[in-house]
Amino acid sequence: MFCKPIPIIKTTLWLLLWALSNVTTTSAQQLTCSAKIDQLPDAPELRGFHLGMTYDQVKARVPPIQFGRADQFGVAKTSINPSFGPQFEKASFADVRTISLDFLDGKLVTLWIGYENTFKWQKLDEFVSGMSKSLNLPAAWPPKRGGQELRCDGFSVLASVIAGSPGIRLTDEAAQETIANRREEAAAAAEVAEAAVIGDQRTKFYYPSDCSEREKVPEASRITFKDKDEAEKAGYKLAKDCQ
Repeated sequence: MFCKPIPIIKTTLWLLLWALSNVTTTSAQQLTCSAKIDQLPDAPELRGFHLGMTYDQVKARVPPIQFGRADQFGVAKTSINPSFGPQFEKASFADVRTISLDFLDGKLVTLWIGYENTFKWQKLDEFVSGMSKSLNLPAAWPPKRGGQELRCDGFSVLASVIAGSPGIRLTDEAAQETIANRREEAAAAAEVAEAAVIGDQRTKFYYPSDCSEREKVPEASRITFKDKDEAEKAGYKLAKDCQ
């Protein structure tokens, strides 16, 4: 008498698992973005900017803009405030408060635009909905950093609300990885240089990294060894001031 309900339970469990599987699959499909940077349309909300622009292209769009000098990693940053700067053409930057631009090796890799409270989409949900249609991107953007972020093939788009008004940031993720790698390499090189042993070619003495006297060795006479063993193999001896 207890055998008949078993098929019903199995059927119910199967239907439940099938429904959960469909929900998971649907969510995954909604969150998938295979778009590439060069496939992004020229959305009017971006006011003529797009990732990959050169200095000259940005200058042609905004003649008054000034670029800072690139740092040791090839990164240069600048920003403009169309709402406050009298030198900017107000008509082409309507409803835009601030535009921030980051360049790597002379190409635009991060674009952030902050809009005024007069912008057409003020609530985050309607802003994401409108921008996704304008940029031809999926409508579902997962929550991220107080906003919503969509990660695509090589770039990401972050929507947020700052000071009561929406903003959007487009980031070239491959460029960010390049910057991170350069910084890591520079840090590693600095550590190696800091730990290196300095030799004085005139006296044939070497100076470890913890010896302050090494700073007195003239640049023209310096030779660098990776450690004291390498220095001693080359015929150098520990300086007396470092003993």
